[in-house]
Amino acid sequence: MRFLHTADWHIGKKLAGYDLLAEQQFAYEQIVQLAKEEHVDAIVIAGDLYDRAQPSELAVKTLNAMLQRLNLTEKLPVLAISGNHDSATRLATGSPWYSATQFYLRTTLAAAFRPIEIGNTQFFLLPYFEPFAARQYFEEDDIHQISTAMKFVVKKMKSEFIPNKKHVLVAHFFAAGSSTTDSETKLTVGGLDAVPLTLLTDFDYVALGHLHSKNALHSEKIRYSGSPVKFSISEAEQEKGVWIVDTEFDQVVFHALKPLHDVRVLKASFAELSDSTFYKAQQRDDFLAIQLTDQKVIPNVMQELRKIYPRIVSLTRAAGPVVRPQMKRQIRKLDPLTLLANYFNDVTGDQLTEQQQQWATKMLKASQEQREDN
Repeated sequence: MRFLHTADWHIGKKLAGYDLLAEQQFAYEQIVQLAKEEHVDAIVIAGDLYDRAQPSELAVKTLNAMLQRLNLTEKLPVLAISGNHDSATRLATGSPWYSATQFYLRTTLAAAFRPIEIGNTQFFLLPYFEPFAARQYFEEDDIHQISTAMKFVVKKMKSEFIPNKKHVLVAHFFAAGSSTTDSETKLTVGGLDAVPLTLLTDFDYVALGHLHSKNALHSEKIRYSGSPVKFSISEAEQEKGVWIVDTEFDQVVFHALKPLHDVRVLKASFAELSDSTFYKAQQRDDFLAIQLTDQKVIPNVMQELRKIYPRIVSLTRAAGPVVRPQMKRQIRKLDPLTLLANYFNDVTGDQLTEQQQQWATKMLKASQEQREDN
């Protein structure tokens, strides 16, 4: 069979205060179209459907419409699990009758051991869980880490394997050897930081969620789909998309998704950014992290730049020259003002202006007088 592997939709998420629903809807439309073109037999969503445990009314309405279209209109089986951002209880509302339309949603550890059979494949849907849930389910007091819990989980799943079937695990956790980005919630409390890949080798494919880059892990059969939308500046260089998995021919192909508005880092001076020749060549509606190369103070710089670039998510100063080890001086023999001037030059590459020297002299004098009074 062929299925589409996606995850980490995070419906309702914002980027630096900007609503991302339009971006998420744009990515979703591409997912629907791709599912049709590739004639997939099912859609797999590996957790974090919402961005928070108590999503807004609009987020709930948006996700409901997305799932209804896939499952009820397009008649595609949907296999989904809750992630660490989801409220398992809220997400599971109505699940007793979901299977009637082949909408399979798992939000509890106990439900993960009932495999779903579609075509030649058994799917095991393992939602995000914490060690205490495994301690209670398996009645094992020694389970304090996710790696220990997964030994019991995988063993029980394997007992349900049908030999002539393919076996797919859908899960939401941090796999050992993966790399992270700024937009992900770190699962490190209570030993939730790494699942050894050796525990997963008996599955023909492991569809993971939680990490937002498809390149977070390099493994033929164990993959993160990554999020369909960029959620932080640290993801600016990432290519977003989904996997199309064919269990009959053991083929996995990545399909990129286009962003409605990209997330980019733009490094330039204020003069360049304000020059029409420069900014007319830019996609000014993108979400931009601007790095100013200027060292001098620019009044109302954010207000002025937002007149040209409406979606600035951050504004920082580009780092100046780095102090090199060979730049050594007999600093103990220098007066404080000279030390300050040298340091300023080392860091910025510029000399103190006359006004800056006056400010420094005034502050040094005030500091000296305070020490004498004490």
